[in-house]
Amino acid sequence: MKKLMSLSLACALALSLTACGAGTSQSTSSGSGDQEPAAQAVELVVFAAASMTETLETIAEQYKTVDPNVTLVYNFASSGDLLKQIKEGAQCDLFISAAPKQMNALDGSLLEDQEKNPDSLDMIDTDSHIDLLENKVTLAVPEGNPKGIESFDQLAQLLQSGDVFLAMGNSDVPVGQYTLKIFDYYGLDEAALASSGVLTYGSNVKEVTTQVSEASVDCGIIYGTDAFSAGLEVVDCATADMCGQVIYPAAVLKDSKYPQQAQAFLDYLTGDEAGAVFESVGFSPLA
Repeated sequence: MKKLMSLSLACALALSLTACGAGTSQSTSSGSGDQEPAAQAVELVVFAAASMTETLETIAEQYKTVDPNVTLVYNFASSGDLLKQIKEGAQCDLFISAAPKQMNALDGSLLEDQEKNPDSLDMIDTDSHIDLLENKVTLAVPEGNPKGIESFDQLAQLLQSGDVFLAMGNSDVPVGQYTLKIFDYYGLDEAALASSGVLTYGSNVKEVTTQVSEASVDCGIIYGTDAFSAGLEVVDCATADMCGQVIYPAAVLKDSKYPQQAQAFLDYLTGDEAGAVFESVGFSPLA
């Protein structure tokens, strides 16, 4: 008999790393060893304030080495828009907002507080709820500072005299809400200023930042981290007396498909590696 032909066994392993467009980062992994079953591939959906775009995309690259089986799918937008999407049933595993207001609106521990949780929602894991970061509200100017703006005090005077064009966030997004507090601090009437033509708006902090970068306005009120990422000059920082602390809370959603992986990523965001990235652009880690 002819000798039986022996079968030749070959094994090929491909590692493909691709980036999802429009604020999405991905990481994919192989199995950990021949004797172990391949780990479950997970797509973790993270809703995060637009002001975190650059930092979280950087952190996503680092996290590939921590859990390469997790694909991070980011949804960056204003915190108000993200809250609306969650309330309407959008799939979300982890939520990071740019102010406590949007997180409190989902917190079941605040069901009796109609001011903080007006719709009586119970959608986050309250045990996971933390204050993750602090940011700063800043007054940023275009390259060369053609209007010569130096401070919030001066800005208030220029707004009253109609001699400045300011970009600010809409009132339904955190950066706009902080701006309104600054107006209150100086006794400025936002409606009157808008009518006089000295204000223009953005639906999130990135839109305001873009207007300043393009010098279509004389100045803008944005977060310090966005000014850093855009390479803009900051001429003044708002104090806590002017607008309060700028706190970024985070929590795992109760209906998360992958609560363990979501908590693990949140834990990573509180660690030294992620903290170094946050600090490099001006965030102050709190957790």
